Amino acid sequence: MSDVADWWRTSIIDMEPGRIALRGHPIEGLIGEIGFAEMIWLMVRGDRPSSGQLRLFEAALVAAVDHGPQAPSIAAARMAVTCGVSLNNALATGVNMLGDVHGGAGEQAVELYHYIQGFNGPITKAIDAWIQENGKIIPGFGHRFHTPTDPRAPRLMELVQHAVDTDVCTGDFARIADQVEQELVSRKARPIPMNIDGATAVIYAELGFAPPLARGLFCLSRSVGILAHSWEQMQQGGRNKGPTPPKYRWTFDGDA
Repeated sequence: MSDVADWWRTSIIDMEPGRIALRGHPIEGLIGEIGFAEMIWLMVRGDRPSSGQLRLFEAALVAAVDHGPQAPSIAAARMAVTCGVSLNNALATGVNMLGDVHGGAGEQAVELYHYIQGFNGPITKAIDAWIQENGKIIPGFGHRFHTPTDPRAPRLMELVQHAVDTDVCTGDFARIADQVEQELVSRKARPIPMNIDGATAVIYAELGFAPPLARGLFCLSRSVGILAHSWEQMQQGGRNKGPTPPKYRWTFDGDA
């Protein structure tokens, strides 16, 4: 049977009739004793966070749950509901919208911070090298709606500073993010403040999460908003709602 039993290998769950253990913990010992954010950490990381790590981790998850129907992931889920799909289909529709442009900035910002940390040279040279390799957009900074300040970022960075002060994390990535923000000000002659993606990227980097997990965790967080909007749309009703009201038409640029 080893060729069958070894087809899948996992250190996440051990299960047999009458017994379930997640990361070595009997499920009955976790139910009612561990919160959902801590459960996410345990399942992904395999260990248990300290109270300070958990508070910081949960803050990042809470901050990114929703950004309104103008966000493509939310809009797509609401439109899906009006097409008659169920909640699980609407959730999948919304999460599947979270790609490199909408939903990927947090992962990219963690990559940026690691890139700068490992760069042999000043921050100016590091950013120039990053731009040359990845394009002119600096992930995690600036916001097309929230100017001059994304209200989520300062609060998250306050919590990061508290975590640094209480020895929960080192603050290395927070300092890198601050240097990036200052460098962008000098280049643009106007504030290009950190946004939600830049701030949550600081938290995930400080807590030791790999860059791809920053996107996965964002998907988990935004799923809460997608679920809430999908359910609300079900209560409101509506059929086959598109991205704009019916009286508005698209631009036709083909041959007359």
